[in-house]
Amino acid sequence: MRAQFVLSEIGVGLRRNLTMTFAVVVSVALSLALFGGSLLMQDQVSSMKGYWYDKVNVSIYLCNKSDAETDPACAKGAVTSAQKDRIKADLEKLPVVDEVLYESPDQAYKLYKEQYANSPLASSLTPDQMQESYRVKLKDPEKYEVVATAFSGRDGVHSVEDQKEYLNSLFELLDGMRVTALAVMGLMLVVALMLIVNTVRVSAFSRRRETGIMRLVGASGFYIQAPFIMEAAVAGLIGGIVACGFLLVGRYFMIDHGLGLAEKLPLINFIGWDAVIKTLPLVLTIGVLMPALAASVVLRKYLKV
Repeated sequence: MRAQFVLSEIGVGLRRNLTMTFAVVVSVALSLALFGGSLLMQDQVSSMKGYWYDKVNVSIYLCNKSDAETDPACAKGAVTSAQKDRIKADLEKLPVVDEVLYESPDQAYKLYKEQYANSPLASSLTPDQMQESYRVKLKDPEKYEVVATAFSGRDGVHSVEDQKEYLNSLFELLDGMRVTALAVMGLMLVVALMLIVNTVRVSAFSRRRETGIMRLVGASGFYIQAPFIMEAAVAGLIGGIVACGFLLVGRYFMIDHGLGLAEKLPLINFIGWDAVIKTLPLVLTIGVLMPALAASVVLRKYLKV
């Protein structure tokens, strides 16, 4: 009987404050959708870092005859066979190095022609102008400085470049987008909490006569507060369900269909459905607990129980 009464009071309260309940649902849905989106973006950035950092190399470019004439770093002349052998041997001794690959000038020229076929410089370059290099794969891509410190400035070495640096600007942009989403989520969360507080206050005021009678007949504080807390929790649950729908639809249309980013950007390892599904329970839990806790705090002030 008591459960039936609580449920009936929840329905009455939601109908009495339908407009404000709708506003709570919308604000909770938007804030939780941004929260879930920021979590998924963080997973995407981590996935991309793991995927790309595992593929990038440290490149050690060696001096050629052209460099010896024009570049101070190669003032001692083009790299010799003995120097190349020592560089390779020293690389293979480093514990951070996983694999060392040699790229000849002819291989570098062929790769350049394939990648920059439409460049006006492609027709003017010759293989002897290309730098031979060692492509070094590290066991930990973050250990680039170990290689750079050991080989920068050595005889026969023109420069040491970390290809990871080319990706950092992309990851910084994605991280910035995630932080922006979190900031907007925080603002929406404040709006949602204000709406929840106002909705509970109006609901408590409109039913002050009923709560007064319940207090006189000896009803417990929890029994009086339960309908108001459940109203806020139900509104938050609906908002959480809508937010989950936003996340599912967003993943479907942005990656699989609609924009079709997975097809247009095949080199990017996009997060799968498992990451989205894993986020949904957290979104729903926050959607229920946040309004319920806010309502319980407000009721201590507006219901003297």
